[in-house]
Amino acid sequence: MSPEERTELITELMIQLKAVNSLTDDEQRWVRMAIEREAQSIALRKAIIEKTIISLVWMFLAGVGYVFLDFLREHGFK
Repeated sequence: MSPEERTELITELMIQLKAVNSLTDDEQRWVRMAIEREAQSIALRKAIIEKTIISLVWMFLAGVGYVFLDFLREHGFK
């Protein structure tokens, strides 16, 4: 096998491998949409967790405030 034939064979193999491994435009678009959907799902879960924690903190503060006001009312302060 001459160097020219070898170079031609390698070039031909590379072209065939690229053709086999490449995705169509529809497949690439579907993969991008799936990745975007997963990112949105992760962002939604993160937002829900953050808002839940903030709500729990506010409920705790309101409960402590209510207990404190009830304590003051019971001990003669109005």
